[in-house]
Amino acid sequence: MQFETYTFPSRRSNVIASNGLVATSQPLAAQAGLRVLQEGGNAIDAAIATVATLCVVEPTSTGIGGDAFALIWSAREGRLFGLNASGPAPMRLTADLPRQQGHTTFPTLGALTVTVPGALRGWQLALERFGSRGLDTLLRQPIAYARHGFPVSQRIARAWAASEQKMSAHADSRRVWLPGGRAPRAGTRFANPEFATTLQTLADAGYDAFYQGEIAQQIVTCVQKAGGVLAKADLAAYRAEWVEPISTPYGDGYTFYEIPPNTQGMTALLALNIARGFDLAALGYGTADYYHALIEATKLAFADAHTYIGDPRQGRIPLAGLLSETYARQRRSLIMPTQALEPEAGHPPQQGDTVYLTVADAQGNMVSWIQSLYMGFGSGLTAGTTGVQLQNRGANFTLEPGHVNEAAPGKRPFHTIIPGFISKNGQPWCSFGVMGGFMQPQGHLQVGLNLAAFGMDPQTALDAPRFNWLQGKEVALETAVAPSVCAELARRGHELHPNPASLHFGGGQAIVHLRESGILVGGSEPRNDGTAVGW
Repeated sequence: MQFETYTFPSRRSNVIASNGLVATSQPLAAQAGLRVLQEGGNAIDAAIATVATLCVVEPTSTGIGGDAFALIWSAREGRLFGLNASGPAPMRLTADLPRQQGHTTFPTLGALTVTVPGALRGWQLALERFGSRGLDTLLRQPIAYARHGFPVSQRIARAWAASEQKMSAHADSRRVWLPGGRAPRAGTRFANPEFATTLQTLADAGYDAFYQGEIAQQIVTCVQKAGGVLAKADLAAYRAEWVEPISTPYGDGYTFYEIPPNTQGMTALLALNIARGFDLAALGYGTADYYHALIEATKLAFADAHTYIGDPRQGRIPLAGLLSETYARQRRSLIMPTQALEPEAGHPPQQGDTVYLTVADAQGNMVSWIQSLYMGFGSGLTAGTTGVQLQNRGANFTLEPGHVNEAAPGKRPFHTIIPGFISKNGQPWCSFGVMGGFMQPQGHLQVGLNLAAFGMDPQTALDAPRFNWLQGKEVALETAVAPSVCAELARRGHELHPNPASLHFGGGQAIVHLRESGILVGGSEPRNDGTAVGW
């Protein structure tokens, strides 16, 4: 890794520390995690303190009514663990239910989209195995912010304002999230005393207080009153689970890791497998040839992802075949050097809004954690007087009969949120992620290659201009991409989005562990409000 080998428009430098480092999308949350490290907690403790604070200070994107995934490197055990804390559909939800209501695709908002919130069971699993602090300690700062208020930051205020109409449609949402009838503006103080009470209940009584009892009853009442089918038994039965990360090698000793389906992490690995067959250095960073190769690889990866990703507990996924080198070569051969493709799914061999944070400590533990409500404020529903907004993850189900991701009782939907991790020669090297819906695997590909293939430092890797493939031949390029490159891509048949400034190109965070010195180097997304902090 070399500092400032490439220069891109940025407002930030790397944060370099040796005792611990936290990077996330909101500075108050990053500092909450850092405080835990400074008080003797480990990276897992700090991650939970950080994400719990994000649930308060970035409520547009995350909350305990959503889901979570994590990749955790345990220094004690010397290996990487995957955590799937995504909840399933209610047992009374079938694909026929929305069909009978006249839907041809699964709705994106409302009560039918509410799946079981999995995040808290994920916190529980992570802390019980790797943590050294309890919820009573880790929730102190978020409780204080919820009870006494915090100043709303700039980009979060913008996202909040974009959800005013959505949150106005539900009485409890309107009361909690639109004080005075509108979203709080940047720099104003916002408090959520109802959520403070809920967090205090969790700190005092533990995780079961959310999945059973009064909080659970308010969640169920809210959903059923709005026309959904979530039941108390769905909440009480839920448990998060440990999963084996999936991976693919790259270059000189690097291995990229993702969470397996039901997440779209496989998409990033499919694109990486195709991309690694190109000599990217010879193509030249930032050239039309470079962007063309990665855009085409991304399109092919998404075609397969939308065809094959679902809940592996309820449908067979040809994972090994999809990630095989034979299949990667087959897909790579479809790419024409001077012509954009219409993406189509292949036939692999058959074999057996979101927040992201990363934390590293001095002991060698590293955490890549992502948590989300999906679209801004999720389903638009807030559960009674709990201050808890409920996710709309069911929106990613399909109603296509027989599809592996067709809505069904107890099935987990296709999930967009994915944490990333890179090892080097078998040792932990980089914990990173890029939030932002279907931009996420594209961000993993681009930021990951910036780090591993081009030797960029974390901040430079995040600053670099990105593309965002949208559909078909349509792609958006950030304005920092040279006009001559844009013109050449258009000549090759890429349909360039006319207003890229209206789109979001992801929000990333990254920490690199320089093993020889023990130094931690962190970067934070310049497109978001966040920061990296260390000591």
